[in-house]
Amino acid sequence: MDTSSPILVVDDEEDLLDLVDINLQREGFSTLRATTAREALDLLEVYTPALVVLDLMLPDLPGTEVCRRMRATARTAEVPVIILSAKGDEIDRVVGFEVGADDYVVKSNLSVRELVLRVRAVLRRKSGDAAADAAPESALEYEDLSLDEAAHRVWVRGAEVLLTATEFKLLLVLAKRVGRVQTRGALLQDVWGMPPDLNTRTVDTHVKRLREKLGDAARHVETVRGVGYRFNAHPVG
Repeated sequence: MDTSSPILVVDDEEDLLDLVDINLQREGFSTLRATTAREALDLLEVYTPALVVLDLMLPDLPGTEVCRRMRATARTAEVPVIILSAKGDEIDRVVGFEVGADDYVVKSNLSVRELVLRVRAVLRRKSGDAAADAAPESALEYEDLSLDEAAHRVWVRGAEVLLTATEFKLLLVLAKRVGRVQTRGALLQDVWGMPPDLNTRTVDTHVKRLREKLGDAARHVETVRGVGYRFNAHPVG
């Protein structure tokens, strides 16, 4: 993992810029700062950073344009990018990944500790550490499914699956209660903080979406008819 090259942090919110900058330095990283896309692009002409933490909503150009230009330039084409944005809709995340971002963090859910873990994880992957392409040693392992609670990341057969914060929390609650049936009411309370007796399809809708994203690993999430759901660590088939 490269800690010798600086990490470029691009954000027009000075307080957030300071927060990210200070915490990265505490972890032993050197940093560069920019508050506009133009400043970031100027720095990228001089430096080749180890990684860029990039806001999407900058005052002059959108962060997606910065990312596009990086990917179109040979010297910065392989520099990893973590988008840090107030935009948390699925379409925003999709666009971010389409222009070449390696990870996407929503500001409203920001945990500086999580961001630092994501920085380290991305740098490990880019350094060619084969083990980093799979789940880390600290992950919960269930045959073909791995969960990293600290970093909010999920892998199915070594390939990362992108889940929303709620989908991840739902999967984590089930996975940490292996073999125990969770009623819809219990899940409403533990995942959404809603009253357990609320009449809603919220749980079923999210389980459906979760299963679609997990693909073959969806078989771990079993339906217990008339009751709720159960996580099976070793499902058949």
